[in-house]
Amino acid sequence: MRAARAVLEFLKGSGVKRIFGIPAGSVNAFFDELYDLPEIDAVVTKHEGAASYMAAAYAKYSGRMSVSIGCSGPGGTNLVTGAANAMREHLPILFLTGAVPVNTMGLNASQELDLAPVFRPVTKYSVIVKDAKELLHEVVKACQIAISGVPGPVHVAIPIDVQHADVGHPDIPLLPDRKPLIPDLETIQSAAKALADKKNGCILVGQGVRGAVDSLLELAELLNWPIVTTPQAKGYIPESHPLLAGVFGFAGHETASALISDGDGQALLIVGSSLGETATNNYNPGLTKGRFTIQLDFDQTVFNRKYEIDFPVLGDIQLSLLMLIEELRVLGVTRDATAFAGWKRELAATSSASSSAASAAGSGDGEYNTQNVLLSLQRQLPADTRYTVDIGEFMSYVIHYMNVLDYDSYSINVHFGAMGSGIGAAIGSKLAEPERPVVCITGDGCFFMHGMEILTAKEKGLPILFVIINNARLGMVYHGHSLQFKRTHPTFEQEAVDISGMAAAMGIPSFKVSGLDDINRDTIRRLTSAPGPAILEVMLKDNNAPPMGDRVKFLSSFGK
Repeated sequence: MRAARAVLEFLKGSGVKRIFGIPAGSVNAFFDELYDLPEIDAVVTKHEGAASYMAAAYAKYSGRMSVSIGCSGPGGTNLVTGAANAMREHLPILFLTGAVPVNTMGLNASQELDLAPVFRPVTKYSVIVKDAKELLHEVVKACQIAISGVPGPVHVAIPIDVQHADVGHPDIPLLPDRKPLIPDLETIQSAAKALADKKNGCILVGQGVRGAVDSLLELAELLNWPIVTTPQAKGYIPESHPLLAGVFGFAGHETASALISDGDGQALLIVGSSLGETATNNYNPGLTKGRFTIQLDFDQTVFNRKYEIDFPVLGDIQLSLLMLIEELRVLGVTRDATAFAGWKRELAATSSASSSAASAAGSGDGEYNTQNVLLSLQRQLPADTRYTVDIGEFMSYVIHYMNVLDYDSYSINVHFGAMGSGIGAAIGSKLAEPERPVVCITGDGCFFMHGMEILTAKEKGLPILFVIINNARLGMVYHGHSLQFKRTHPTFEQEAVDISGMAAAMGIPSFKVSGLDDINRDTIRRLTSAPGPAILEVMLKDNNAPPMGDRVKFLSSFGK
């Protein structure tokens, strides 16, 4: 058995169903073995960077470790951005890269680059294996590291001759399940007592709450505390829940900002947020000022990183929430229906006023703008649609204006912010959950980076609607620069390209929007009922300032 086959047999036995990447000479042993392994689907992409974004979304929504592969040298460096993204999102991905034969290392061989140190800063583990007898052991070790503790990406570089070497018939181990991080009971009891002693407070929810939303809502209702989410956590809690006060941070809502900045809450409970720049409205000192602060996370490095935390609780968030609920009940805390109803009325009035204002701004005068386009689009789509949102000015409109109608309905990569990642995320999401409708919201700038992956969706027969805001410029850069410097560089503007014409050349159905009336039920139904991907090209140059919050103010603080 070739060493490459032993690795693939281990991955197959560990539940790996797909490998995302591009074949090349330095990884040809793996693709040759995949010919005889129909259990593993090779998702051949158009760019390794896109493959890494697909692998990330697939890991996120399938709940399993994902695998991405690329050749030595440029293929590997193209995967690095995706590894950095996966590291930020705590996603278990095994990155496999080729390497030149061991006896040619250091001789300027074709596509030679020592990728192990390149991947090391953006993975939990990175190694090159020069002995075929060690390969299976190293891959197993890397995968165990990927899923253990705080999950994350790992990398193994494999020289060509090592892949092809005969390793006999080794025992193929099974990848053990991840062991849960169990919170310390005394810490939970102390945290519960502290929460019970506070008359009022607020809950800030980050993306770490994914998979624990029901428990989070149960705790919030028990405490009767309002909830604000970070931009990346938009979509986890439906807006129909009366305690949801909106998004705090980049492109957030005034109700949430007022609650944080002007509220008199005695306590702040942070659940699953690392408290980064976009989540804290540019590290707003008012977030924790004067408040007793408790933070729940499974990553101990987030505690006291920027904000002083009174009570860090280390452990898997679902377990921490369940244990907190139990201890609060032991302390006699019960759901106060009267107080809860009061919050319902107060927040409902605020939400109603905000919704009315948004509705008026969004549709009252029928202006053909980004806000209205997105809201009109959402009205034509199923409530359970998942939106994978790329990086651009449209992202701030999604965060600020689009509605949360179902659980886990947005994938917003504002944390790492890689342009084009939303396109790959749509494909990975659809492969992981084929029955869920998926719509990618992207821009022409992102499309020109990774738009050819729509062909990958076509080849896989994936019915994904790609909504491309075509404004012939780098919109977020244009508006941010204009607001900060009161002028823009002429190169921010681009020559308009007929993306629908490109879609026709690729054999992909499309429709070009030039006004709000073009976004109607018949058009959307025709595109979403296609057997594969479809493109809705929105020709729109919106000169309104995007709702980016204090982002521009933050950038403007430099250079003065």
